[in-house]
Amino acid sequence: MKLASLDLEVTNKFSKLFIDYIKENDSLKDYYNVFPHVENFEELIKERKFGAENRKILCQTLDKQYSNISKSTSLELSLKRLAESKTFTITTGHQLNIFTGPLYFIYKIITVINTCKVLKEKYPDCNFVPVYWMASEDHDYDEIKYFRLDGKKHIWETDQNGAVGRFDTKELSKLANEIPGIPDFFKSAYKQGKNLAEAVRIYVNELFGEEGLVVVDADDTDLKRLFIPVIEDDIINHSAKKVVGDCTDKLESIGYKTQVFPREINFFYLDDQLRSRIEYQDGLYQVLDTDISFDQSTLEKLIKEAPEKFSPNVILRPVYQEVILPNLAYIGGPSEVAYWFQLKPIFDHYQISFPALMPRNFAMVVPKHIFNKIEKTGISWEEMLKDKNEIFKQIALDNTDNKVLLNGQMNELVDLFDKIKAQAELIDPTLKAHVEAQSVRTQNKLEVIEKKFIRAEKRKHSDKINQIDSILDYLFPNGGLQERTDNFLNFYLANPKFVKNLIDQLDPFDYRFHIFDNGQ
Repeated sequence: MKLASLDLEVTNKFSKLFIDYIKENDSLKDYYNVFPHVENFEELIKERKFGAENRKILCQTLDKQYSNISKSTSLELSLKRLAESKTFTITTGHQLNIFTGPLYFIYKIITVINTCKVLKEKYPDCNFVPVYWMASEDHDYDEIKYFRLDGKKHIWETDQNGAVGRFDTKELSKLANEIPGIPDFFKSAYKQGKNLAEAVRIYVNELFGEEGLVVVDADDTDLKRLFIPVIEDDIINHSAKKVVGDCTDKLESIGYKTQVFPREINFFYLDDQLRSRIEYQDGLYQVLDTDISFDQSTLEKLIKEAPEKFSPNVILRPVYQEVILPNLAYIGGPSEVAYWFQLKPIFDHYQISFPALMPRNFAMVVPKHIFNKIEKTGISWEEMLKDKNEIFKQIALDNTDNKVLLNGQMNELVDLFDKIKAQAELIDPTLKAHVEAQSVRTQNKLEVIEKKFIRAEKRKHSDKINQIDSILDYLFPNGGLQERTDNFLNFYLANPKFVKNLIDQLDPFDYRFHIFDNGQ
C-alpha cells in the first residue's frame, strides 16, 4: 500500500539540475529532445528510424543469447514483436551488481515495464518492449562486488580482471550457498551461467520474464559491427571530444555541475581479462598499461575484422545503445539523466534520434514494525526527510514551554551595535571596524548559548529523539536514501509478492518520491 507521495524537491536528496529538469525549466530545453509526458511519445514514434538490417541482427542476437533460457509466453511475444517495424523499446541500463545490488535496480526495471504498458494503452497500433541493457563490458569490479542484506555487507572475492560480464561465477555460487535464505533462483543462476552476464540474465528473467522484459548483452560481435562507423570516427577523428566538450562547457556556464568528461578517444580495448583505455601516443594507438599498440592502418583493419575488441566508455555507450535498439526512451537515475544532457550534440553529429530522458521511479519501503514506531512518534514523512539535526532541534522546540531561541535578543543586540557603530564614526571613523568585530564576536557567543539551550532541551526529550534516530538509521542508511543501499531481498524474503506489488502500484509517469509499506 502506498503511504505517501512527495515532490522530489522536498527530499533534499537530488541535484539542482535534476530538479530543474523535473520542473521543465527553460534553461535545460536545448539539451534534450522532448520531456517524457505520455502525449510526447507520439512525436518520438514518428521521428524514430530504425533500419531493417539492424532489427534483423538484433533479433538474431537475442535468439542466440536466449537459446538456453526458459522463456515465458510474455517474453516469447516480446522477442517476436521486436522483428516488427512498429515495435519500439524502452530501455534502462545498469551494472551487473551481485544479487541485483541496491534496491533502485528493481525500481529502474519496474519503470521500464510499466512505461511500456502505459504506452501500449495510449498507442495501441504500436508495440513497446521493455529492455534491460546489461553493462557487461564495465570493468569496475570494486563497485559491484558486494551487496547489503539485513545490515550486513556480503562481498564477492575474486582475482579476475577485465569486463565483469565475462567473469566466472564459481565464487558467487559458493557465496550464494553460504548466505541463509537466498532464493534458489540466485543459486541456480550462479551455478548454470557460464559467466556473470549469463547468470544475471537468468535471475532477471526469473524476476521479470513474465512481464516480457528483454535482457540485452551488447558485448557481441554482430552488434558491434553495426557500430563500426562510430568506432572509426571517434578513434581516428576524435569527434566526441569537441562536440561533447562544447556542450559540457555550455552547461557549466549556466551554473550546472556536469557528470562526465569526453576524451580524445572514448573507447577501451577489450579482451580476455583486459579492458584498458586506448590513447594516441607518438604516432601509435597505445593500449594503456600493456605492451599492445597499433599503427593507424592496423587499427582500422582490426576495427573492421574484430569490432568486439572495442568497448565504448560512458560518452559513447548511449550512442551504441541507440544504434542497436529501436529505442524511444532511456530510463535512469539522477546522475544518468544528468550526463545524458551533455550528449545530445553527439547524437546530432551521427544523425541518430535522441531518446526521451525519463527519470526512474523513486521509492522507500517501510516495514510494519518501523511504521508502527513512526506512528507513535507522530513525525510526518516530510519531516523525516529533513536533516537529522534539524529534526531533533524541532522536536526540542515543539515540546518545551521555555523560550529557547535568542532571535529577539540577537536582533536587539544588532540594533544596539548599529547605534554604537554610528556613535564611533562620529568620534573616530577608524573605530568602526573595531565595533563591527565586537558585534560579530558577541553574536557568536549568543549563538553558542542558544545551542546549549537547545542541547539541554534535547536531553529532556532523549527517549523520543533516540526512537526517531533509530527509525532514520533504518530508513536512511548512512544518511542516504534506502534505495541506494539496501537490497530488495530485505523485503522480498518477508513478502514474495514484493516485486509484483510494486509493479502494480508504481506509475512511471509520476515523478515524485513514493513511500510504501511492504504489503504483508
